[in-house]
Amino acid sequence: MGIYANFRDGLQAFSPQERRNIIIYIAGIMVYKFGLEAFNGSVVALATNRYDFESIRDRTPSRTFERVGLLTGLNQAFQCVGSILIAPLVKRFATKNVLSCAILVFGLCTTLLLIIDAATGGTFMPAAYAMIPVYCVSGIAYGMVELIRRVIPRDIVGGNVQKLKRLDSIVHIFYEITGTAGAFTTGLVIIPRLGNNMAFIITPVCFAVSAAIWFFISELDFQRKSTATTARELRKKPMYWKAAFNGLYLFGESIWVGCRILFSSRKFVWLVPGYAVALYAHRYLENGIAPQVARRYLGESAWAQIMVGGSNLGELLGALCVLLFTSVIQTPMPWLRLDALMLLIVWYIPYWRPPVGQVGQAWIVAATFAPISFGWAAGDVSLAAYIQASLTRLESKNKNVSALGAVMAFLYSFYIVTYAIAGTLLGRYLDGVYNKTGGSDGGSISGGLVYTAGLQFTLICVLVFASTFVPKGSLAFNPSMISEEKLGGLDPMEDKAPTTPDPISKNRQRKEYRNSDDESAVNVPKSVCELV
Repeated sequence: MGIYANFRDGLQAFSPQERRNIIIYIAGIMVYKFGLEAFNGSVVALATNRYDFESIRDRTPSRTFERVGLLTGLNQAFQCVGSILIAPLVKRFATKNVLSCAILVFGLCTTLLLIIDAATGGTFMPAAYAMIPVYCVSGIAYGMVELIRRVIPRDIVGGNVQKLKRLDSIVHIFYEITGTAGAFTTGLVIIPRLGNNMAFIITPVCFAVSAAIWFFISELDFQRKSTATTARELRKKPMYWKAAFNGLYLFGESIWVGCRILFSSRKFVWLVPGYAVALYAHRYLENGIAPQVARRYLGESAWAQIMVGGSNLGELLGALCVLLFTSVIQTPMPWLRLDALMLLIVWYIPYWRPPVGQVGQAWIVAATFAPISFGWAAGDVSLAAYIQASLTRLESKNKNVSALGAVMAFLYSFYIVTYAIAGTLLGRYLDGVYNKTGGSDGGSISGGLVYTAGLQFTLICVLVFASTFVPKGSLAFNPSMISEEKLGGLDPMEDKAPTTPDPISKNRQRKEYRNSDDESAVNVPKSVCELV
């Protein structure tokens, strides 16, 4: 009853207007996630099969997973580019309108691939590195959507830490419900029936529906102005591309500021392994190990989506546990330690010898991925709330960027660079092991997985687990506070009585999140780095 009461009270903490916007936002994000799983799963499967086919046809050594690692790494890097390009727009237009337009652009990028395939009579088969620029372009649009997706939650509920933690958990739960269903459907139904080229035919439809749903979110604190006033103010503002390049400069500056904040304090230095390295391990599990096992062990690239589905199910359960136990486990330390220990499960993979061509073996891998992602999702959701709560109390000495935005920019950039380099190099190593053991004539990567999966994840386990003992007060199994900072209450920027806020305090709070001089812009962080 205590857990149920905590869940019920958490929902009642939202106002009726907040609940309405949350419901619309979740409905849209579920449809979006389903289309996204179909797109990412089919593109990675297409790339894996295409690169393997070319090495067999041309009788050249396989470079499949080197290229797949480069493909996914560059796609994530271009997401940052998309975030920077769209940042000036969220200062001038309602967030929900920018979000709807951004996802329509993303849908258009996926539609172009289908149009090209149809125009060539179904022979569109990008060769060698030709797929990389295609996927990078979609990464720009992907980054646009992901940027807005990280802005809207704080627009909906403000800076209340407990509300943000509950909202993040609820959104993550429904997000992964659809992610699980989308991954399983893509791997078991869509790709086998339509093929890798046409498997993401549902993606543009899902994105269009999601854009229509998100359009009904209220405009929050955005205030429309008369045409004359808008024209006069736009003449005073910098051109779009000038604002975008300025955002690029601020993004670089924020990385430097974030690096200085993180590595100059015991209170924050542990976030690098605790957040960025743990995120890298999770992404490598889904985008690296899953395609490797599906293709080299089971002989069917599409079954990687079954494994990703099991991972998504674990994320769902992890986010649910954070929501249910938010008042019992107030710091991310127990969840992060569980996340670190769960990484050791991958040690069975190098010594596993499943029969080829049996889909049931993919379900076994999915079942083992679930507890690994359970620990990661629980740690990620709780750690995000901790970062917001602790860093919003820190005043940045740099007038251009905020402390919160700078730290998040550095952590995310650290993860992207790590994945782009490690994913490519580890993929090249596995390709070398495969070629040395026979290649397409019976080669195996099990010997290489001892190092790329087992040893790598063991090192990450030790690093993440050890980092949880760095902050002051973190030696306890379930500390109530770390670094002498209790995080169970409201954010200090919030009014102490949110049900009947003082008008003056409410206006002052809103000004904290304004980004334009006339305060007409939507509530967004002060710099592009905070958006990313």
